[in-house]
Amino acid sequence: MSHLTLLAADGSTRTTELRETVATARPSAPLRSRVAYAAAHVVPKTASETVPGHPADIDWDATLAFRHEVWSWGLGVADAMDTAQRNMGLDAAATRELIGRSATEAASVNGSLVVGVNTDHIGDEVISLPAVIDAYREQLAFVEQTGAGAVLMASRHLARVADGPDDYRRVYNAVLGSATTPVVLHWLGTAFDPHLAGYFGSNDQAEAAGTMLAIIADNVDVVAGVKMSLLDADAEIAVRRRLPDSARMFTGDDFNYVSLIEGDEHGYSDALLGAFAALAPLASTAIQALDAGDTAAYRRVLGPTEELSRHIFAAPTFYYKTGIAFMSWLNGHQSAFRMVGGLHAARSLPHLSRTVELANAAGALTDPELAAARWHALLSVNGVDASRATIAPRASTLSEVVA
Repeated sequence: MSHLTLLAADGSTRTTELRETVATARPSAPLRSRVAYAAAHVVPKTASETVPGHPADIDWDATLAFRHEVWSWGLGVADAMDTAQRNMGLDAAATRELIGRSATEAASVNGSLVVGVNTDHIGDEVISLPAVIDAYREQLAFVEQTGAGAVLMASRHLARVADGPDDYRRVYNAVLGSATTPVVLHWLGTAFDPHLAGYFGSNDQAEAAGTMLAIIADNVDVVAGVKMSLLDADAEIAVRRRLPDSARMFTGDDFNYVSLIEGDEHGYSDALLGAFAALAPLASTAIQALDAGDTAAYRRVLGPTEELSRHIFAAPTFYYKTGIAFMSWLNGHQSAFRMVGGLHAARSLPHLSRTVELANAAGALTDPELAAARWHALLSVNGVDASRATIAPRASTLSEVVA
């Protein structure tokens, strides 16, 4: 049995047993019990200028192949959102091209696709409320032309200029009034973007939720749901119970998704998660278990992934994208651990070591030998001699870990 060499923060190394992956199977029919989207990332060309401030130079073959991989597991793709490094290396021109290319690929396989609509093509200037409306409408019109579904993302421009809940209702009602297809709203917490403090007009979550629910009530025929990314399960459940029947709750809580997707006697959350970009086979297998009425199998498969996700999304949370790309590289979906904007350097080697360790424990390494070889090569390049690692006691079996 092969081993993984792990690196601690003090520079010491140890090894742990390399486990087999969890048994998974691609679905033979559409998933039924939950709607689930994986928020996909982009892959830059290996030889491109993947440095801060440089325009994105995307490897379109690898980027689009990853989306086909997600669709093959019965999941939808959420694109041009945070996970794709929007506003963190993915510039406005590349974002627009990504949306168009992904929409074409989705249509070719009848894959489900939603994409982000924002105001970020304007740049980092202060604009008026009417200008915010116009910017939203411009992106929304483009997305609707591609045939993709729209996720109305939280706007930094709006957060900067809005003076209370009424301004949010004014802007959202105007934008949603021009929508010709169903739209999902997105409430992104400050852990992901500190610029969005006080979104929906208040720093009090209950008051902000009231404003968002009022917007949904004003536009019940066009709002298909809301994605909540506050990393607060209680807040999500409270809103979920107040949604009209026409609107779905899409959890964006990468800390607590297992219980939120399972639900309770009052309902459940569907999923729109960055974590699922790293866990597509396990996410699909778990939802297939729910389709079969086997809640125990659902928990057994998906439960162990939550500790991995919590680590990937650890503070500073907005660097979680590094962990998503790292998992993609470990699992063979890209040839190099590179990210647009140089963001592959945003997490330390010990942090990445813990990612490998938790992915191994959760059975999330789809080809464990490949993942180990790539990880050990990265250690070697950084001067870590894996041969000097301390042999740890034999770990428990995978069945014991996930039980």
